[in-house]
Amino acid sequence: MYNHPTVKIVTELDIVAARQLTRDMAKEIGFGVVDQARIATATSELAKNIYLYATTGEIIVQKIKKDGQKGIAITAIDNGPGIENPHKILEEGYTKSSAQVAGIKGVKRLMDSIQINSVLGKGTVIRAEKWLK
Repeated sequence: MYNHPTVKIVTELDIVAARQLTRDMAKEIGFGVVDQARIATATSELAKNIYLYATTGEIIVQKIKKDGQKGIAITAIDNGPGIENPHKILEEGYTKSSAQVAGIKGVKRLMDSIQINSVLGKGTVIRAEKWLK
């Protein structure tokens, strides 16, 4: 098993720590300041959703490579209430007035890809990736 930098999300300060960790790693990978800010903002949204809706969870940050290309993956894991229709919230035109949905849609816009696995009553895993261009 790989040992990836992880921030446990329990308090609001943990959101700041997760944001800083991903910004630092994005800089290390070679992302410019604009993409560093996008990645940090996406991490904030994921961590904030954990804090607000699941109470606790974790953010895992990974350097990734594919076909010679470098990138970063942020994975948010919680054991919260889950998300009803997780795939539907990523569809254009889907409107449900929820800060949680708005945050996830924001992550989708900021990152290159996002995958959501959620089971009601069990929790949610969201993985977002950004590739160095």
